[in-house]
Amino acid sequence: MAFQKAVKGTALIGGGAIATVFGLSQFSQYRNKHGTLVHVQAAEAVPVPMKSHFPTREQQILALQTTSEFDVLVIGGGATGCGCALDAVTRGLKTALLERYDFSSGTSSRSTKLIHGGVRYLQKAIMKLDFEQYRMVKEALEERANLLEIAPHLSAPLPIMLPVYKWWQLPYYWIGIKLYDLVAGSQCLKSSYVLNKSRALELFPMLRKDKLVGAIVYYDGQHNDARMNLAIALTAARYGAAMANYAEVLHLLKRRDPAGGKERVCGVRCRDVLTGQEFDVKAKCVINATGPFTDSVRKMDDQKVPNICQPSAGVHIVMPGYYSPGNMGLLDPATSDGRVIFFLPWEKMTIAGTTDSPTDVTSHPIPTEEDINFILSEVRNYLSADVEVRRGDVLAAWSGIRPLVTDPSSKDTQSISRNHVVSISESGLVTIAGGKWTTYRAMAQDTIDAAIQAHDLKAGSSKTIGLQLQGAENWSPTLYIRLVQDYGLESEVAQHLASTYGGKAFEVAKIAQVTGKRWPVVGKRLVSEFPYIEAEVVYGVKEYARTAVDMISRRTRLAFLNVQAAEEALPRIVDIMGRELNWSEQKKKEELEAAKKFLYYEMGYKVKSDQLTDRSEISLGPSDIERYKKRFHMFDKDKKGFITILDVQRVLESISMQIAENTLHDILSEVDLNKNGQVELNEFLQLMSAIQKGHVSGSRLAVLMKTAEESLRRRGVIPVDRSGGGALREDTDTQPLPAPSSLLTTFQCSRVSLLAPGDRCLSVPLALSEIHCCVCTHDLRLSVWL
Repeated sequence: MAFQKAVKGTALIGGGAIATVFGLSQFSQYRNKHGTLVHVQAAEAVPVPMKSHFPTREQQILALQTTSEFDVLVIGGGATGCGCALDAVTRGLKTALLERYDFSSGTSSRSTKLIHGGVRYLQKAIMKLDFEQYRMVKEALEERANLLEIAPHLSAPLPIMLPVYKWWQLPYYWIGIKLYDLVAGSQCLKSSYVLNKSRALELFPMLRKDKLVGAIVYYDGQHNDARMNLAIALTAARYGAAMANYAEVLHLLKRRDPAGGKERVCGVRCRDVLTGQEFDVKAKCVINATGPFTDSVRKMDDQKVPNICQPSAGVHIVMPGYYSPGNMGLLDPATSDGRVIFFLPWEKMTIAGTTDSPTDVTSHPIPTEEDINFILSEVRNYLSADVEVRRGDVLAAWSGIRPLVTDPSSKDTQSISRNHVVSISESGLVTIAGGKWTTYRAMAQDTIDAAIQAHDLKAGSSKTIGLQLQGAENWSPTLYIRLVQDYGLESEVAQHLASTYGGKAFEVAKIAQVTGKRWPVVGKRLVSEFPYIEAEVVYGVKEYARTAVDMISRRTRLAFLNVQAAEEALPRIVDIMGRELNWSEQKKKEELEAAKKFLYYEMGYKVKSDQLTDRSEISLGPSDIERYKKRFHMFDKDKKGFITILDVQRVLESISMQIAENTLHDILSEVDLNKNGQVELNEFLQLMSAIQKGHVSGSRLAVLMKTAEESLRRRGVIPVDRSGGGALREDTDTQPLPAPSSLLTTFQCSRVSLLAPGDRCLSVPLALSEIHCCVCTHDLRLSVWL
């Protein structure tokens, strides 16, 4: 009854506010510049034809070198820069783009993965009667609808739950969310709704139950940000833009205007990072779309110009998928320090973030342990006490730098608007700064409009509303079924290809290697627990990938999902890229080391490994220490005080378990803090202490030693060959034993990816109450009598 009264009261309280925003919505003329989202009309309106395939990088470099003058030259290959290139080329302008690293290598690949208007910005707009903030939210909501329409394979609506723990907050939040729906108008994805406590827990069972009043669910969009950025770039390339990654701008070119006598920007001097070759690229208009590096390019034009960007660092972490439902996100609207935290399902994992703090501009931002622990602390506040939020469950972490537009004297980045600014210098350099991922298209349109006016370019209006991006054509939600039926791909792999490449997924399937198995027929995985296949590496090279980092972070998203899995996939990725790009053995070694360095510093591997160091405190009770010493000495038979690969191999052979030597080396290396090729007793105790505290999880050595210890006690072991398929399945070769109470059955865990083909896993008594995979720690308690 109280719940119903609160909802009814909410309707009365919110009536005036809703009417006010509705009036603002009618007053705003913003929507008048938008057309209907009709793909055919958008494509037909473009004055240049779209090529069936995009040119190679070598052809793009040649076009940059041989074209006498471009109409528009864009510096920066993030979402905004590629958006500017697409907007310009589809208006019929001769367009070029230069990116110092890879497309989307900066902020555009390190976002929260949301396509949203900004609930908190709307709150600020209403509370402060700020029409500019309102207009920004309005624009973002319209762009959200467009982006979901033009790249349906890469984006989708996502319900987000806002849990309520105080009765008075229910009407307050309900009003705000309903206003958010209202501002979206006809482009509202789905109407928000209120849930009672039991229903909220049914949809989000991990939620903290005590004092929960209910919840409000609203809808925003979610996307694969790096792949979306790449789709924009590839679409621009197919329309004729000369797009080049790894092309660094060294300085701006200028000429004196004969009419006014002033110096005007007329191009750039650039360097092909891969070959070292330098050349000039001339253009009537140069656009600076470099995100956090905006001011560095502006100072190439004028050293005295004041800064207009204040960078802000946002850290995100990735945790296992079981931390959140597969189809429901969570919003913490008021963290302990006033920031907003999202907790979202993404690529079958869970993303948590973000932080918001001032930072220095760098090409290689690094997540800090302080930010990671802040996010974990906030997550703990909203999850049930039954869910132990462990530091060891952080599979990846990254930091992205937002290019916020601000007054140079401002110090508080949290109050800065994400609105964008287009400015034109006295020498004609056009700069686009600020904004957000969702509004990249509108930002590009405003930028090209300003460039056309300032440089007297001959072009019509923008054609990008409703213009489908690479892969959207011929995509449908059931496309993956054709991939399964026509090519013999695994269903999970087929779904991944369809949602990543859209209608172009067939091109990837065509080059997929035959597995030699009954099923799947084609599609060799890079790592068994993720649906990425080797053919994607070959196709990624065609998509302008030129480094191993490009492949693990932006063509696939392995680095963002699990740094250890990415590291495991690296040798095979480097081998395939080396074959496609004719790398020498030395070059392959350099790429491998560079990618490992990237994972270590930029993707959170360092802060993860720092949880277990030679200075880690051992906080174990006397009984635990004694128990772990006994386990250790089962391997250290010679009482050396350390164990080596040979010691582990000896024990494994005694229980008929086989693991490849290189795999064993990797397993011991995770714990070998001194890097001397052996694990000492103190290192092992530090590991077990870190596991007990939740700082480390999924240690292969710890699980391996525990399982071997239990097996040696039982002795009656039936080995089982590892297979790549199935969840839990009884081995058909198991010999029957007389007594059901002592029956041993063998199993194969579908999540085991840490053994080499042909390695063996342990048999376990089916009657055990707790059964765990001997390598990946997958909890197998759901096994039943067969």
